[in-house]
Amino acid sequence: MNTRILSILSAILILPALTCFGGNYTNFDVAVYIPVGVVRSFEDPQKLQDDWDRISAQLKVDKVYIEVQRNRDLAGDDLLEHVKKFFLDHGVRVAGGMALSDGGFGQFKSFCYTDPQDRQFIRKASELAARHFDEVIQDDFFFVNTKTDSDITAKGTNSWTRFRLGLMDEAAENLIIKPARAVNPGVKLIIKFPNWYEHFQGLGYDLDREPQLFDGIYTGTETRDPIITDQHLQAYESYEIIRYFDNIAPGRNGGGWVDTYSIRYIDRYAEQLWDTLFARTPQIMLFEWSAMSRPIVPGERDAWQNLHTSFDYNRILAEFAANPPAGLTNPTIASVASYSLKQLDPFLGQLGRPIGIASYKPYQSTGEDFLHNYLGMIGIPVELYPYFPTNADMVLLTESAKFDPDIVAKIKGQLAAGKSVVITSGLLHALEDRGINDIVELRYTDRKLLAHEFYGGFGAGNGADLGNDPNAAVLLPVIEFPTNDAWPLVRAMANGGACPLLIMDRYSKGVLYVLTIPDNYADLYRLPTPVTSALKSYLLRGFPVRLDGPGQVALFAYDNQTFVVESFLPWETDVNISTTGGFTKLRNLVTGEEIAGQAPEPPVGFGGRRQAPFENRESFNVHLLPHSYEVFEMKK
Repeated sequence: MNTRILSILSAILILPALTCFGGNYTNFDVAVYIPVGVVRSFEDPQKLQDDWDRISAQLKVDKVYIEVQRNRDLAGDDLLEHVKKFFLDHGVRVAGGMALSDGGFGQFKSFCYTDPQDRQFIRKASELAARHFDEVIQDDFFFVNTKTDSDITAKGTNSWTRFRLGLMDEAAENLIIKPARAVNPGVKLIIKFPNWYEHFQGLGYDLDREPQLFDGIYTGTETRDPIITDQHLQAYESYEIIRYFDNIAPGRNGGGWVDTYSIRYIDRYAEQLWDTLFARTPQIMLFEWSAMSRPIVPGERDAWQNLHTSFDYNRILAEFAANPPAGLTNPTIASVASYSLKQLDPFLGQLGRPIGIASYKPYQSTGEDFLHNYLGMIGIPVELYPYFPTNADMVLLTESAKFDPDIVAKIKGQLAAGKSVVITSGLLHALEDRGINDIVELRYTDRKLLAHEFYGGFGAGNGADLGNDPNAAVLLPVIEFPTNDAWPLVRAMANGGACPLLIMDRYSKGVLYVLTIPDNYADLYRLPTPVTSALKSYLLRGFPVRLDGPGQVALFAYDNQTFVVESFLPWETDVNISTTGGFTKLRNLVTGEEIAGQAPEPPVGFGGRRQAPFENRESFNVHLLPHSYEVFEMKK
């Protein structure tokens, strides 16, 4: 039987254990993770009661994950049973948790999986968790970063990546799964993967095998702040990583995990919760218990403080003051989470299955790391797969696709079927000596162009002016092409010099596009709106809904004529929404307000020459407040 069919069948069997809603919310569960240090504090039963009274007065909780071990700190059997019973008595479901971290001060340290004493400790911790819980999740420390003498000896001539992948697959089976099932044969074992998915393989996370070894997976969607953090993750990843992991383990991705760390304004916490749930995940995990009792700090939001944004801080304060829970004088993070989650529940069930431009990221691959999220932040919805999506009419391939040894053959197959492929400049460069020149003879050069003016067109002749801003220059690699064989569709220029931003060539019955990526991916946000609109007119041709607007405004689209548009900008902005299919109205699923559309004028170049492609799309103007979203249904 096909392995993907087996995966789906097994997902159906385990799905109720992972997605059984507790009744507080219609479309998702809310869980809170309790680290072992907090669990140990519950040796004082009054603290547990006080914490519960404070948190439950502000936030409805369906489930808690009670950690048994972190940093070699173990909770005792009697304490675990006491804490478990408390929550069960209060109608809250329980599961266990483990965090295989070994301390460290900011620079995380893992256990040493070639050390016999560490291995024995991990087995005992797994047995402890399985003794008390029928479901156990591994927090995102199930990786290895040690390079001890025993590691070096065991590694031999392997690369660190290859050695660590094998080591952690073995550890999963022999240190976690087998010991736990020996104690509790029915235990469901879940692995939570972190947010740094591009680099998993380097530290032993195996996105290929581990979702099959464990009963389910969980997703780290904590993107935090893109400026002050060392990861610089883009907000769109809170959505996109759920979609990727859903396609890796259909039906077995239990939820998204958000924390409260490294944010400059409180709206960023709410945004992570929203974007995780926009991906239609069944559960949201709030990390962690003690954070829920922390007072709210609004942060750097003065620019939009008095606007009624999606996260309306003044309204939260007013609602709390009107009905303060007993013993509380100020709202805490629990109120922020509650406000943000209750806001989504009424309409979330009206959204269909997420859709986007199909993209392929092979297992254990890197290259143009996290680029998909930057594209998402300029309004290009992405649906990421771990396999080549042959059923898609348009496939987007970034440099990571080079890890597939047959990628050029797969591109040819897509084109021969009369479909389209867009590859990035990074992938073009990586495939120059691997056969891409058999499709198109482009040359990725060492030259750069600091572009600030842009022109659009389709064939020979004058181009249409798409914008000129010397203060928003973008550094691009220069790609050379054979005239009249490949055709630039969007050109970038500076002082008379030019390079293609989007170029096309025909092959067999299909079309290959090459998208030039700036050296700094965030410079995509600096492209003028007419430029990104021109790019989308090709890359999203035929897509049911399109967003045209500035960078850092995202579109989340669904297969039932619904969509969400969200601005991450600190100021108000106007965007244009266009639809196919004869829809003439947009209905706001929150307010019920309807917006009438209008047919757009065909774009023209110099001399009245029409640019291609042109689609008959209905057009709608939408106003967005800072850090806010709107939810719409297309209507005829």
